[in-house]
Amino acid sequence: MRKAQDGRRQPDEETALLASPERKPVKTPTPLPTLQIFILLLMQLAEPITSQCIYPFINQLVSELDITGGDEKKVGYYAGLIESLFFATEALFIMQWSRVSDRIGRKPVLLTGVGGLCISMLFFGLSKTFTGLVVSRCIVGMLNGNIGVIKSMLAELTDSTNMAQGFALMPVMWSAGATIGPLIGGQLAKPHDRWPRLFTNPFWQYYPYFLPCAASALFSAVIFMIAAAFLRETVPKKSSKKKNVRFSDTPHSHERSSSKSVRELFTKPVLWSIANYAGLAFLEIAFRAIQPLFFSTPIELGGLGLPPSTIGLILGSFGIMDGVFQALFFAKFVGRWGQKRVFQTGMAMFLPLFVLYPAINIVARTHGISPLVWALIIVQLALTVIMDMAYGCCFMFVTSAAPDKNSLGATNGLAQLAASIVRAIGPAGSTSLFALSLDQNWLGGNAVYVIFTVLSCLFMLVGLPLPRYGWANESDDEE
Repeated sequence: MRKAQDGRRQPDEETALLASPERKPVKTPTPLPTLQIFILLLMQLAEPITSQCIYPFINQLVSELDITGGDEKKVGYYAGLIESLFFATEALFIMQWSRVSDRIGRKPVLLTGVGGLCISMLFFGLSKTFTGLVVSRCIVGMLNGNIGVIKSMLAELTDSTNMAQGFALMPVMWSAGATIGPLIGGQLAKPHDRWPRLFTNPFWQYYPYFLPCAASALFSAVIFMIAAAFLRETVPKKSSKKKNVRFSDTPHSHERSSSKSVRELFTKPVLWSIANYAGLAFLEIAFRAIQPLFFSTPIELGGLGLPPSTIGLILGSFGIMDGVFQALFFAKFVGRWGQKRVFQTGMAMFLPLFVLYPAINIVARTHGISPLVWALIIVQLALTVIMDMAYGCCFMFVTSAAPDKNSLGATNGLAQLAASIVRAIGPAGSTSLFALSLDQNWLGGNAVYVIFTVLSCLFMLVGLPLPRYGWANESDDEE
């Protein structure tokens, strides 16, 4: 940010997108373009459904395929590896997809991602070897660059007056997917055992997990057709002189410059926003990976020994709680306390979340699966809902940090690249630590929780440099 002779700050390439050198009066929120945002959110909904429908049965699937050689303590290694592969391959391609969307448009990239989800889930349900599971997860990671592109498109459909409302809907849809996905996986797995009169064909015995995979694939196919028919492109063609409303109030919005290089994106607002997004994504995916493993592991080995159907109901209950809470309160909390305070509150929730795992197991060892155990599970789910508010704040930080409109897709792609890398490490790392803690009896099998509690404290410090109300108002805060 430069200073002119009259003392006023002048915007430059270090200035965050939407930044203003002068404080502006509060504006009446612009109405959201309902249909377009609804279609975008449907496309986002497909990802948690397809990714989380495998959680209730993935540990049982690994055991039944005899990948571990009968050693139940090693299930966590392979289950975590399968969960990580999606994010590992996504990290290799997400930046390219985001930059491609800046050039050819958002819609074709989004359709490719949804189509990849559909194909991958069909392959996953038909896989009978560890290699088949690996290939199917790699396919979806390679073709899916949607989440970063969706954020870019949502930013282009909103402005500074309604951005919080728009981004508040993203956690809601993710929560809806987190509800539907586990319910599909838990309730539709092994249909031959649950409804033997209806599913009589031997196919359902040989492929006991194909039905939940096919159901999630069908959902993606329906969304693909809806988006292909009704979603409108937001990236203007090069020959078009039509201005985008989202950026019409920014300096030099009439100029269409070329996209910035990756190195030019490394400004202070972008780097701090991405660092905090990566820290949140790492802790959250580690917590999510441990959760079904903890629920399915026998009580004597540090878990609760619950069946896939019960695990699906628990994970689905979180989705309902989270969706309602985010829809009703997120935008209000951000408006009252600012993005930074809401983000820090969400990050602080990881401390009790990881501590509750060994506490719940201790109660289960002493009293069995008692009402106290279920009460502690409900408390953990409630704290997870509060934690999830941090995501909406991160999306707003990253979007407002973009140097200009032409680099919006690349900035979100860079953020999603960082998140994908840590999410590739998180599941494999956390479940491996879970297995090692049990196998080596580190701290009574609880070393994994101690490690992630310490990491939670460290990642909370990364959020200290963030501005209270987002990079759009950083200059206002200083004045």
